[in-house]
Order: sequence, then structure tokens, then C-alpha cells
Amino acid sequence: MSSGDTYDPQLIEQTKRQIRTLVQEIAQFSKTDMAPDQFYAELLPRVVSALAAVGGGVWTTGDQGRLGLQFQVNLQQTRLPEQGEEEQMGHGRLLHKVMTTGEAILVPPHTGGEDGEQGLNPTDYLLVLGALRTELEVVGVMEIFQRPEPGAAVQQGYLRFVAQMCDLAGDFLKSRQLRHFSDRQALWTQLEEFSRSVHGSLNPRETAYIIANEGRRLIECDRVSVAVRRGKRCFVEAVSGQDLVDKRSNMVRLLGKLATVVVASEEPMWYTGDTRDMAPQVEDAVQEYVDETHTKMVAVLPLRRPELIEKEREKPGEVLETPSPVGALIVEQIEDSRVQPKTRQRVDVVCQHSAAALANALEHHSLFLMPLWRALGKSRVVTRARHLPKVLIALGLLVGAVVALAVVPADFALRSKGTLEPVIKRNVWAQTDADEVSEVLIDHGKWVKDKEILVRLRNYRLQDSFQDVKGKLDEATAVLDATEQQLLERGLAPERLAELGAKRTQLATQVNSLKTQYRSLDTQVKALVVKSPDDGQVITWDPKNRLIGRPVQKGQTLLTIAKTKGAWEVELHMPEDRIGHIRRAQAKLQEEVDARLKAATGAKFEEVKSDLSKLPADKRIERLRELTGQPDIDDRLEVPFILASEPGTTHYGRIREMEYSAEPRGDEGVTVLIKVDFDKDELGPELLQQGTSVTGKVGCGRRALGYVLFHDLGAWIQKTWFRWF
Repeated sequence: MSSGDTYDPQLIEQTKRQIRTLVQEIAQFSKTDMAPDQFYAELLPRVVSALAAVGGGVWTTGDQGRLGLQFQVNLQQTRLPEQGEEEQMGHGRLLHKVMTTGEAILVPPHTGGEDGEQGLNPTDYLLVLGALRTELEVVGVMEIFQRPEPGAAVQQGYLRFVAQMCDLAGDFLKSRQLRHFSDRQALWTQLEEFSRSVHGSLNPRETAYIIANEGRRLIECDRVSVAVRRGKRCFVEAVSGQDLVDKRSNMVRLLGKLATVVVASEEPMWYTGDTRDMAPQVEDAVQEYVDETHTKMVAVLPLRRPELIEKEREKPGEVLETPSPVGALIVEQIEDSRVQPKTRQRVDVVCQHSAAALANALEHHSLFLMPLWRALGKSRVVTRARHLPKVLIALGLLVGAVVALAVVPADFALRSKGTLEPVIKRNVWAQTDADEVSEVLIDHGKWVKDKEILVRLRNYRLQDSFQDVKGKLDEATAVLDATEQQLLERGLAPERLAELGAKRTQLATQVNSLKTQYRSLDTQVKALVVKSPDDGQVITWDPKNRLIGRPVQKGQTLLTIAKTKGAWEVELHMPEDRIGHIRRAQAKLQEEVDARLKAATGAKFEEVKSDLSKLPADKRIERLRELTGQPDIDDRLEVPFILASEPGTTHYGRIREMEYSAEPRGDEGVTVLIKVDFDKDELGPELLQQGTSVTGKVGCGRRALGYVLFHDLGAWIQKTWFRWF
């Protein structure tokens, strides 16, 4: 513009107002909490517009300290991207010079900086460069591409304006950095509180609840759950926001299944909607859980016990195996599937602290008798000096009791329920099916003789069939007799003789068939009359009311006949898990008896023993006592017992036989039947009542007092332990 040109004052004032407006807008943006990308997008276009420049760019440092283009306006028009590699490098040195000095500079087209060696402007435009700084460092450069025509005074105005805008941008960066420091301080405070809380308890359940609730606040997600590994399975122990976990619910059950398969793989799993890269078993478990809960994002991270540091290892430099996971941390977002970088960082921090805390709690909880040691540790009675004598006395008594249980012998007897029964009992069975019991000829307690009629049955169809066959047989027999009489007549024609002969043959066949049917039906009809199989007493209670009018099937027990005046026995129903003790005691007793017999018989021991085994029990014992000269010798275990009808008196018997098979018997469970002989004269006839309840104890020798008292508990522990392994 020539010196003669004049300026329009109104246009100048309007331009100033526009620039002031742009500057005010930039000043307002510098006070907001927007992201740096958004701020630069608002800042640079306004600076370019205020200066009426061609374009501009904002260059900032990245993670590795390298400058990168953050935002640009019309950079393509400046042809900077089209420059060669050497020119690009010179331009980069120019930017680094501004970063180093922190001062705003002007660089004419196709020239270097003030010294000409630390940078290059390869473009056709004037470069106005300003540094973006915070309180601590220079973080970027603002670069404006301006036309080079204006004079030096105008260019200095450009420089001052860019420096002013860089100061406003610096205010924005300082405020953001201050907020960042404040957020980090809050995060560190939360992390410190989380670490202190999660390591504050050695109870696994309390630790799991702390991890779930405090971890959710730190991660800032919708839900956090903790699963604890027991054996090969994981069980959900805690869910954030819930006081109790319903382990029977579908959500908890499916979450435990998902944690189990992920922990088995020992690799973290992040689900954000895509399962293509997952293992099949993990994919199936994820899909089941997501279908049930409609969760958008699920992360399952195995919690692994921290590895020992070098000074904690038994041997320095020893390579230890990677510890197996002790549980899993489950992070969920219900509505949003996106995972922010800060979320992953916080999850990693929570996992590290949670793994150490949970592993320590589980290890501490697994110590032998930990509840007892914890209770003793909390008790002040033990720690007070004035109570020390009492504590020592109690400890001495406890040790003495344990030693007594392990050393003092006691009689080892196995208790069992049973009944009093006659030795000889015969059940009366129905030999055929019957529609009803028509008549019962005896009562409870009646003495009957062998073949005496007890019960009459009625089978209408059988009896009708019998009468029908009987009638047909009588009729066919009469016709056959008449035919044979005709054959005896004289003067019959040959044709008539042949006819009568064929008829006689046919009738004879028919009669034989009917006789066979008659005999079969007669046997069945006779079976309708039930007779006693032996002499004895009816011990079935109220047989008339039990049987009359009721249908009967073949093989059904109708009555029981017993020889109550003969020998009696006790039938014990011993639980199957105790039979091993009895058989071992029997074998030991037999060894002792054999030793005595061998000492008495010498070389004839085997022959004598073989002969004794062929004798009945009473004869065998009598002969054994004769051979050994010992009146108390017996190869049967002794069984003391009491009757429910006389509980104050103890009677004694010996085991006669014991079943080799166990059978289920009602409420008693699976038991083995043991038959015990005793002298019925010791009871008296008034106590010999069939079915009387008996409690017996089978003597199994002597064992330690502790074993006698707690052998059932030991057997239960052994069975339970075997079930888990």
C-alpha cells in the first residue's frame, strides 16, 4: 500500500472489535475444562482469523518427547507437507529451537533462525512461532503462516499477538495440569485407602467384600465381584453392593462357572461384545452369563499369588514355579461396552493388591486349628501373668487327657439294636393265588400240630374250572364205558366195529387229557387249604382281622409258626461299617483258641480242628473244653445285652453266626444280621416274648480309650476325606 493511501477509520474500528471478540472468546476457552484437542480446535482458527493469516498449526510433545502435529488450519496451502526430507528436518530443528528457548520468534521465508543453523523455514510465508508452556516445561509450539508483505512494525505486532495467545493457551495448560495433579492426588488417596482397607483383614470373606466394594469405587465401574478358588472350581464370595450372595441364583452360579474356566486358563479375559478370539469353553460360559444378565462388558482377571522376592526364597537365585491363581476379580459395566485406558490401569492396580491380600487371607485361614489359635490370641486371660499358673495347669490337664486317651486301654464294644426271636420259625406261604381268605381257623398264641388246617382260601375261577373239568371227565368216562360195552356185543358188522373202535380211541384220548387237567386243578384246589408246616405256636398277631376277606398272591406270607418251647436267640442288626471290627476281633479270638488247642493236642492239631469244625456249636464248645481242660474257653465273641422289657438286667450270649452279606432293613439302613445264642433259662418264660427289642454290645477286645470313644468320628472323617480324593 502506498503512502498516499488512506485507511477507513470505521473499517479499522470494526476489525479491532472483531479481534477483541476473538481474544475474549479464546480467554474464555482457556478457563474451561475441555480436552486439549478441543481447545486447540477452538484456539488456532481464531488466531489465524484474527491475524488474517494463511494457516497455522499446533505442535505438541508426545509420550517419547517427539513433536507431533496436534491441530492445523490450511497447512496444505502452505506446501509444508510437500517439502523434501532435508527441508522437513530443518523445519523440525526450528520447532525444537522454540521448545528449547521458550521464546516467540519470527522467521522469514526460506531462511533460518537468528543464527541460521538451528532451523529452517522452507515455505514462502513468514513464520510466527510461539511456545506453549506450563509452570514446569514447554509442551508445544504454535506456528502461524503469515504473508511476508507487511513491514517490520506489523510483523512485531504479529509476534506480540501470538505470544499473548500462547500465554492464554499456557493458562489453559496450567489449569489443566493443576486439575490433573489434583485428580492424581485424589486417585493416590483412594488407592492408599483401598490398599490399607484390603490388607486390613485376614478373613477371606471380609477381604473379598472389601475388594468388591472398595475396588468398584476405585475402578469406577458398575459392579465388581470376587470369586475364590476351592479345588478346581471357583465360587463367588462377594458382589459389590450386596451384603449376602445368593449362591443358588442363576447369575451367581453362571458367574462362578465363568470364573472357573477363565482361572483354569490362567489368562485374563475381556469381553466387550466379541468372542471370536476366545477359547470355546470360555466363549460358552461368557455367552451363558451375558444372556442371563445382559451385561455389556465383563472382565475376568485371575488373582495370582505374588511371587517371592529374592531375599524371601529358601535358596537365592532359585527359579520358582509360577503360583496358581487363588481366585478371580470380575469387573462389569452394565450399559457401556467401552473400556477407557484409565479403567484398565486401575483394574491392574486393584488386581495386584487384591491378589496379595486374598492369597494372604486364604493362607492364614488354612492354618491348622486357626479359630482356636485366634481365640486364644484374643484372650487376655492367657497373656496376664497372674493367670499363668492356671493356664499351665489347664494345659497340663489337657495334655494329660490326650495322653490318657492314647494310652489307657478300655473295653471296645460295638452297640447294636435287635430283637428276641425263637431259633426255629416257619413262615406259612400261600401256594396259589386266591381271591380272598375265606376262613382262619387259628388265633394268636394257639399251639398247632403238623399238617393241621390253618387257613382256607377261595378262588372262584379256579373252583369253577375244577368243577367244569370234573363234569366233563365224568361225562367222557361214561360215554367211553358205554362204547366199550357196545364193542363186546356179538354179531356187529365190520363197518360198525371199525366205527366203534375209532370212537373209543378218540374218547380215551379225551379222557386222558381231562384227567391231566383234573389232577392239575385238584392240586391247586387243595392248595387253597393252608396247613401247618410243623408243630409250634402261632406268633402272628390277630390273624383273623389281618387275613379274612383279603386277596392273596402266591408266595405271600400268611402266618408264622415258631417253636417257642425250644431254643431262643437274639438277632442283632449291626451297621455294615462296624463289621470289620467284629471280624478282626473274631479272627484274633480264633488265633488264641487255636494256640491253646495246639498246645493241648500237639501233632494232632489239624485233625482235631477239622473234626471240631463238623460239630454243632454247643457240641464243639463242649469237646473243645474237654480237649484243652479249660472250662472257660470259647471261640465265639461274647455279647452282653439287655431287654426293653427288663432294662435293669444284663444278660450274656455268644455269636453263633453272622451273615456274609449286608442288606437294607428299613430305618436301620444297611445292616448285617448277627445271631446270638444265650441260655433261655436265665430269662424265664415271662420274658420270652417274640419281637422284644434288644440292645446288645459285641465285645471286640480292648483298645485305647480315645479310639473307643471316637472311632465313629474317625470313620466318618476317613469316609469324608476319601470322598474328596
